[in-house]
Amino acid sequence: MTGWIPTVAVYFVIWWTVLFIALPFGLKTQDDDKNVTLGTEASAPRGPHMLRAIIITTILAFVIYGAFYYLTRVLGLGFDDFPKFVPDYQ
Repeated sequence: MTGWIPTVAVYFVIWWTVLFIALPFGLKTQDDDKNVTLGTEASAPRGPHMLRAIIITTILAFVIYGAFYYLTRVLGLGFDDFPKFVPDYQ
């Protein structure tokens, strides 16, 4: 990656993936409180939690991108190096 556009694109893909991983963690449902609002599902969130999920996602995506940058730019690993990690069982 030599420009800022591929950098932003890779970070965006990592961020979006981590968002879907982080969304269910720490979620309190209306059923947990035994206070279900009429007309909603019992599994609906109790209150807003998106700001916390976005902050956690941003931090985790930054750490994952940092590891990706270290592996690709500092150590110089690429897709061609993956066969070297898999043992040859012949």
